[in-house]
Amino acid sequence: MDSVDRWQLPDGIEEVLPARAATVERLRRRLLDAYRGWGYQLVIPPLMEYTESLLIGLGQDLDLLTFKLTDQLSGRTLGVRADITPQVARIDAHSLAQPGITRLCYAGSTLHTRPKSLLASRSPIQVGAELYGDASLAADIEVVSLMLATLEVAGIAAEITLDLGHVGVYEAVLASAGLSPEQEATVFDALQRKSVPDLQLALAEVEPHAADLIIALVDLHGDDRVLARARELLGEHAPAAMAAVDVLDQAAEEIRRQRPGLDIYFDLAELRGYHYHTGLVFAAYVRGHGQALANGGRYDNVGAVFGRARPATGFATDLKALLDLLPADGPGPGAISMPNRHDPALMARVNELREAGEIVINSLSAAPDPRCDRQLVEVGGEWRVAAL
Repeated sequence: MDSVDRWQLPDGIEEVLPARAATVERLRRRLLDAYRGWGYQLVIPPLMEYTESLLIGLGQDLDLLTFKLTDQLSGRTLGVRADITPQVARIDAHSLAQPGITRLCYAGSTLHTRPKSLLASRSPIQVGAELYGDASLAADIEVVSLMLATLEVAGIAAEITLDLGHVGVYEAVLASAGLSPEQEATVFDALQRKSVPDLQLALAEVEPHAADLIIALVDLHGDDRVLARARELLGEHAPAAMAAVDVLDQAAEEIRRQRPGLDIYFDLAELRGYHYHTGLVFAAYVRGHGQALANGGRYDNVGAVFGRARPATGFATDLKALLDLLPADGPGPGAISMPNRHDPALMARVNELREAGEIVINSLSAAPDPRCDRQLVEVGGEWRVAAL
């Protein structure tokens, strides 16, 4: 490799330089403190695990996103985590195994083999919260509220839209079609792209009325009128979908009670995480930003693979994605220059200033660090802070 190219990083892999790194760290601390205030306890899962526990039960999408390597100690396959959620599910089910409701939160780097979307990072800093042991709608509402509070704590001032869906609608409609696994995979992909021609092609051999119901899902997105249309279209031929529609109606009502001005958008064909989500799914968008800033949903019984099936709901966001929407920081706080001297009184004063939150930088050369706007000077045997 030419030495000129050695500074380059892989596509989608970024470094965060001092000013922005300080912002990321402050935001991380604020968010974890906020989650603590809601009763969520911090856990720190490992960067890698055996793929048997890291990938099981969460579908092929996560498998494709995960870098894998061979453990030289055991010979088994390791995965570098692409998502922290399954790790937290393992902790709840096996490492903690507490009775009752458990609330856990986390923050850490992940790594993806490919970006999730065109502009996404391949090395997100994932922050999120998970609630285990409660299957009620109230638990889902709590997690949705905490997701929205995350954006508020981050200082995202743009108008927020909450996107709500429920995988039960798709499951009920699909059950009437009798698709093979191969057909279902093709339909799922086309529905995510909202491609009616591809759906029509995939459903060409399916009973016409069942095919029409699936294709109708493409247009079931928008405001509250979507729920009325869903009842009209699906009530007779896919009655099991009505329970999911009722959950969406109740969820929207409760969220609006807590946040009267919030814009809520329904998308009954939104199937993110369909292969492991079991109920309500949700995402937060802001005006002018095409990708979801945070998303989550209910994923009951994922912990069963670790010996303990539990109701579960949670959400996650990427600190780097939040950072891109925040205004650039102004100049940071100034610093104090100290002379490079061995003086117990000087060091005592430096320690006092640092404990008070000041930045004190040793002047190793004749010139002080450019961040310094003050200096320590000796006056009458005392070390005092003076303008530089």
